[in-house]
Amino acid sequence: MAKRKVTLIPGDGVGPSLVDAALAVLDAAGAEVEWDRQEAGADVMEKYGTPLPEAVLDNIRENRVAYKGPITTPVGSGFRSVNVALRKELDLYACVRPAFLIDGVKTPYRGWDIDLVVVRENMEDLYAGLEHMVTPDVAESLKVITRPGSERIVRFAFEYVRSNKRKLLTVVHKANIMKMTDGLFLDVAREISKEYPDVEFEERIVDNMCMQLVQKPQLYDVLVMPNLYGDLLSDLAAGLIGGLGIAPSSNLGDGELAVFEPAHGSAPKYTGLDKVDPTAQILSGYLMLKHIGQEEAAGRVLAGVSRVIGEGRTVTYDIGGEAKTSEMAAAIVKAIEEL
Repeated sequence: MAKRKVTLIPGDGVGPSLVDAALAVLDAAGAEVEWDRQEAGADVMEKYGTPLPEAVLDNIRENRVAYKGPITTPVGSGFRSVNVALRKELDLYACVRPAFLIDGVKTPYRGWDIDLVVVRENMEDLYAGLEHMVTPDVAESLKVITRPGSERIVRFAFEYVRSNKRKLLTVVHKANIMKMTDGLFLDVAREISKEYPDVEFEERIVDNMCMQLVQKPQLYDVLVMPNLYGDLLSDLAAGLIGGLGIAPSSNLGDGELAVFEPAHGSAPKYTGLDKVDPTAQILSGYLMLKHIGQEEAAGRVLAGVSRVIGEGRTVTYDIGGEAKTSEMAAAIVKAIEEL
């Protein structure tokens, strides 16, 4: 198999150490990838005058797929967030956050059948950044929902359910109060649902959805929602399965364009300490391998992670162990070789 070229962005803070750990695991699993290493983040500000050089964006556009570690947004850089800038510049309109339990993770939901996917619209809603001061005492932020933006994220979610052999799509909204914005999003979802008679479709108001996920998450499958709700509920879902250290993430656009990264931040205070959980970074690599069609290697990554966490011996502090980042990665590599 010819190697697939993928843009690699180690990031900063704990990013480089997590990426090194993950690359060892992906290599052991037989990933056929040629890594095209690029620089972005706080550490390159002095060199390029920006945390996100245009050359990095061009490189991702060329390769179509990127794998990155966490990135810090420098104070005063002009960016609200480097990650947000990446999504905007590359039109990565769909954030996909799976949340599935791995045996051995310490969580109150251990033993539950939790296998959720949050599909979040990435470009609109309150996160469009249209806010201003009306008076010195009044701030205003505009919530923007468009029909085209709603159509493409809802259709993406239906196609995700169908192509991944899932069963149920739940649209999450607050149309009972925000009748025009969320009302439009809900109307679009109802319209598009008629094109997918093979997919079970239901609606949930967002506050009720939060309660439902805490009480009976096993009843839900794929959830699609506007930007703000997706930000909140994807972290809630991560909390069900053990935290952000376990949670992989992907941001997807059209034509296979995608960026894979852990959902957590760069944790600068832990830089060089070799103690942060590499699971989310590694599982983001698992998602990437599935995306580029390397299913067998992806399966080996997941099997190795599941075995090490299930045994519970060589894991990091957040999931009940005392292992270092590098030690946990080495244990996963060994597990893959044995499997």
